[in-house]
Amino acid sequence: MSEIPGDLKFLKSHEWARVEDDGLVRVGISDHAQGQLGDLVYVELPEIGAAVQAGNGVAVVESVKAASDLYSPVSGEIVEVNELLNDKPEMINEDAFGDGWIFLVRPSDRAELDELLDAKDYEELIENDEH
Repeated sequence: MSEIPGDLKFLKSHEWARVEDDGLVRVGISDHAQGQLGDLVYVELPEIGAAVQAGNGVAVVESVKAASDLYSPVSGEIVEVNELLNDKPEMINEDAFGDGWIFLVRPSDRAELDELLDAKDYEELIENDEH
């Protein structure tokens, strides 16, 4: 299992959130999740400008094994998507916590981040899932 960056927050559904210096929230799926899914072949990105609600589905990743909904960790507006994933969805497999990010949200309520799991709690969640 790869190292889980300490600056991330997580949903139990394996999405991560990183608060950027400008206050925007970058979102992707965890290394654990991409490993469970296997080789990703398609990412359905959300629309820029779309309003999202914390915990609601906003995107889809498809792998050779399954399709999986992605949920937004915070409510707000989609301000950017990782267009590179249109041609290279496997970037998520290669660098789930870095270049494989999926979308950027301008949060409407930053307090929602406090509801998410920190890296330690997320690691415990994964360990419990595997036993």
